[in-house]
Amino acid sequence: MVKQERAARTRETLIRSAAETFDRDGFSVASLTAISSLAGVSNGALHFHFPSKAALANAVEESALARLLALTGDAEGSGLPAGASRVQLLVDVTHGLAGALRGDPVLRAGFALSGELSRPRPGDLRDRWRRWVEDTLRLAELEGELRPEAAAGDVVTAVVAATVGFEVLAVRDGAWLSAATVARFWRLLLPTLVPADRLAGFEAAGTNRRPG
Repeated sequence: MVKQERAARTRETLIRSAAETFDRDGFSVASLTAISSLAGVSNGALHFHFPSKAALANAVEESALARLLALTGDAEGSGLPAGASRVQLLVDVTHGLAGALRGDPVLRAGFALSGELSRPRPGDLRDRWRRWVEDTLRLAELEGELRPEAAAGDVVTAVVAATVGFEVLAVRDGAWLSAATVARFWRLLLPTLVPADRLAGFEAAGTNRRPG
């Protein structure tokens, strides 16, 4: 049991070290030697857990996907209380995602790997994020939260393009993932998205009422 626990800890350390190295250097430049050195293990120990850099990248993406799903949940079963707004949920989750991307190298690396690696994978974080946004806005539209002229598909395009763009731009300037940047985006978008007589009920800066 102790040996298994030690192996599990080593594996998690390697995943985090790989994420930090991919985040810093990019997948194509990152070396297994740099990853094993950062993790404090030998190259042999690294290869015992992961036969290749691609296998490590897959493990980073899987770990990052688990983090993303913890932030979003399932749009269909989000556990929203009666009367709660799915649009506000979307605002809150984008704030949560931006905050997690600021502080979590595994999540950042997972999103970056989604764009850097050409092979399609079920765990593609950008695709999973797009689908969650689509599902949430589809439900918001069905529940009458959106302005009649606000097509959910167009809003999906705006939200996904902006949030993924913030993630990419933040590689050079972390201010793109700041709470202030996300709030400015929502202050611009909300008036085109929800009826004017309900606008005052939304918080572009996010709330603390998102279901956990």
